[in-house]
Amino acid sequence: MTMMIHMGFYSSLAFVLVNVIKMVEPVQMAKDAYLKPIQTNLKLISSFNMHIRINIRFLFFFFVTFLASFTSIALSYGSSYDHQTLAGGNRQDGAKKFNEQPLADIAIREAVLDLHENASVKASPYFLGLKGEDTEWVTIKVDHPEPSADDWVAVFSPAKFNGSTCSFEDYTRIQSPYICSSPIKFMNASYMNPSYTKTGKSSLRLQIINQRADFSFALFSGGLSKPKLKAVSNTLTFANPKAPLYPRLAHGKSWDEMTVTWSSGYNIDEAMPFVEWGMKGMHQSRSPAGTLTFTQNDMCGGAARSVGWRDPGFIHTAFLKNLWPNMMYTYRMGHMLQNGKYVWSKTYSFKASPYPGQNSLQRIILFGDMGKGERDGANAYSNKHPGALNTTDTLIKDLGNFDMVLHIGDMSYANGYISQWDQFLSQIEPISSKVPYMVASGNHERDWLNSGSFYDTDDSGGECGVPAETLFYVPAENRAKFWYSTDYGMFHFCIADTEHDWRIGSEQYTFIEKCLASANRHKQPWLIFAAHRVLGYSSNKWYGLEGSFEEPMGREHLQQLWQKYKVDIAIFGHVHNYERVCPIYQNQCVNNEKSHYSGTVNGTIHIVAGGGGSKLSSFSKINTVWSIYKDHDFGFVKLTAFNQSSLLMEYKKSSDGEVYDSFTITREYRDVLACVHDGCEPTTLAD
Repeated sequence: MTMMIHMGFYSSLAFVLVNVIKMVEPVQMAKDAYLKPIQTNLKLISSFNMHIRINIRFLFFFFVTFLASFTSIALSYGSSYDHQTLAGGNRQDGAKKFNEQPLADIAIREAVLDLHENASVKASPYFLGLKGEDTEWVTIKVDHPEPSADDWVAVFSPAKFNGSTCSFEDYTRIQSPYICSSPIKFMNASYMNPSYTKTGKSSLRLQIINQRADFSFALFSGGLSKPKLKAVSNTLTFANPKAPLYPRLAHGKSWDEMTVTWSSGYNIDEAMPFVEWGMKGMHQSRSPAGTLTFTQNDMCGGAARSVGWRDPGFIHTAFLKNLWPNMMYTYRMGHMLQNGKYVWSKTYSFKASPYPGQNSLQRIILFGDMGKGERDGANAYSNKHPGALNTTDTLIKDLGNFDMVLHIGDMSYANGYISQWDQFLSQIEPISSKVPYMVASGNHERDWLNSGSFYDTDDSGGECGVPAETLFYVPAENRAKFWYSTDYGMFHFCIADTEHDWRIGSEQYTFIEKCLASANRHKQPWLIFAAHRVLGYSSNKWYGLEGSFEEPMGREHLQQLWQKYKVDIAIFGHVHNYERVCPIYQNQCVNNEKSHYSGTVNGTIHIVAGGGGSKLSSFSKINTVWSIYKDHDFGFVKLTAFNQSSLLMEYKKSSDGEVYDSFTITREYRDVLACVHDGCEPTTLAD
């Protein structure tokens, strides 16, 4: 039987429907509540009997499962190991993948019901965001008469983590309490109270963001691999769970257009989305927004299609057009309800882009591979993306000193756990709401087996690019093909998508050449190529083992384009460190200078800036002669164009925001036009 039965399978676990004030007899409540849903669903099955013949083994499974619901016996008809291999990436000899999602460590489908009558979890405050906040700190008090070092607290949202999210296939694999959705975060019960194992009492502080649903907190024993449910808290909720949140600014398809993308719980049949905006202190106008979403069926497999799935709500994008260059604008997102009332976001502001070629101070931040941090210490993120919060916070502190961000792929590392995207958007919101936050596609956004990605790996956890291309607007002709160009004043950017074929003859190769050729170097002298994987040069350890010190087939196909169109800088992520390479062509440095370049553009400077926050990558022990500066640390790159003749590159560490590497380029327009090897325009001897 392949039909998915969703209509309330064990949809009301009584231990979730607790009183807001206290929990009353949790064990008896849970057992009593199991009977009614099962009876209800047996009637439901009966109603289907006119159309579908029920297999006798299926009815037997219901009966055995009902008996098992009162015990801690795990009746599993299939292990979750196969799923976890897909969610976390291929494992060899039990080893974990380099950037596995921490939530993948939880064998949630192996969870068993083992409520303790004297155990309790209490969460407060009950109502969040009463003053419009979208982030709150909550207190979780745990009391467990039989504590152990492997006890942990899970955060579930929606609060009712029960069989309503399970498919029929799930019921052949799992057992009560029928949890088919991963928690959105977790914390060891003794994390803030080392004496917990002796006293059985703990008080935890967790940071919760508005994610369009209520929250509950569950105490498990048995560690992450053999979870046993001991107690469940009361529920918490935000005053308006559907509120418009987490704006992301991005360039539109023309220089005088800014897009605003945000998330909410309002579909268009409930409220109409729009942005109210205008020059600061002047009349405000309104622009309508389009609405998108994606479903579980849009996912390609793995965690994204199973335990990692969570409803993303609705994603809205408005286009603010005909902006005056360099002017300050204010904006706020709104939803007009059917009753005529309005729901508003906070008010934000941004500075409009300069006219292409405008001669003024222009500053761009570039990095890749940041990931998501947890300010409360949850999810063991300190071991996964230890530099993410440092990078974020350093940029927030310096917000007035840059004009645009380019995040070159591997953004949230959700890896199929969709709840993590909201948390990443919340993390970057102070930045993305203020300046254009442009993004590129990386392997952890796009790659999945047999899904059309150039690399046939499981790095996206089954997302296959859908969340990234929906949650972020980019001015691409087709957002599923994540390559595009964008301008900022004197800069012209060509952003490639390394998760699709870039080789000579491919559709993307044609785009790359067209993008590079379209730069008017008189008006936009600074030509930047950016992509996630290192298509140029890197002294990374695994590239060294391959012998190429690059992504295979990278520069072999693209270096002639970089040379022909005199690309100033090619910048990449993917490798989690910082490295600067000399101006180079065909493996040869074309300039012996280290920190100041001037004159003709006879080679492209390559930079790896993948130290945005995720666990660092090691360098090869081989001394690569073209490498000028290496740093095994977290950081980002800042490009500053002072005018059309002077550019500054700075590498800053995330820990302190100080400059650790830099160079300058000075030149005139005639230097860009000058003929260099494989970079000459055709000439004729005719008069």
